[in-house]
Amino acid sequence: MDRGVPTEEVLAEMRTADPPVSYLVGTPKGRLSKLEKALLELPWQQVRQGVEVKLLPKDQEMYVLAQSQARIHKERAMRRRKLKWLWARLKQIAAMDNLSHKELLMKLGAARARARVAWRLLDIEVADKDATFSSALNRDKLRQVRCREGRYLLRTNLCAEDPAKLWTFYIQLVEIEAAFKNLKDDLQLRPIHHQLEHRIEAHIFVAFIAYCLHVTLRARLKPLAPGLTPRAVLDKFAAIQMLDVHFPTTDGRTLILSRYTELNADQKLLVKQLKLVLPAQPTPRITNPAPKPVSAALHPA
Repeated sequence: MDRGVPTEEVLAEMRTADPPVSYLVGTPKGRLSKLEKALLELPWQQVRQGVEVKLLPKDQEMYVLAQSQARIHKERAMRRRKLKWLWARLKQIAAMDNLSHKELLMKLGAARARARVAWRLLDIEVADKDATFSSALNRDKLRQVRCREGRYLLRTNLCAEDPAKLWTFYIQLVEIEAAFKNLKDDLQLRPIHHQLEHRIEAHIFVAFIAYCLHVTLRARLKPLAPGLTPRAVLDKFAAIQMLDVHFPTTDGRTLILSRYTELNADQKLLVKQLKLVLPAQPTPRITNPAPKPVSAALHPA
């Protein structure tokens, strides 16, 4: 069972509930293999520009095979990038001298952890004794992956709904899952260690405001820098720091210069691309002189 996919028992309870519970969920990859023959015989229906579906009624449910051209291009580009990196990394490992068998396995394991999807497309055999291995592209697996990139098999009990509406429901589901992922990962909503309820609510409120800013940044990136994600932009700008430089004066005061660090070439390019204008460096501040200590009064004997 794929992570997040309800079990058959849960779906059955949802269908027989009073009143019935509507659902639209993804399916394990194995189910697509079982229904592939029946789906091949069905025609594609266009529900919006670049999105097509096939509808397969079965056992009081509707299976929806959806394909998105934009998603096909995106997933193929991601797979090619990972496969290209893995192939280059394997060449580097093969060219290393004086590697022990254990060290070879460790390096191959690290490469596999970084590119798991691409690793499944290769046939890799490691020698039993010496630190050598062979690798070859499995074209059958690659062909199967290409046929399924950008395609999703959904199941629903909303059999009477329009396919375009079902696709809209699915996109909303994806956006909700992405929102929870951003809150938990990028914005670090969890764990919450507060003990009092009002502090927990304040923590969630601040995280929600941060998520609103995250969405605003993503919307700004879409027309100006569509190839960047909010996470990438935040990582770039995280290197910009604000610091105070303190200069003591001869009269006991302190001159404070607040300055942000100089932008590097990538940061300057990103600021220009997003049409941002950084504020001027803050004006210097000077503190009042420290009060002189008051000497204790002398009391007569």
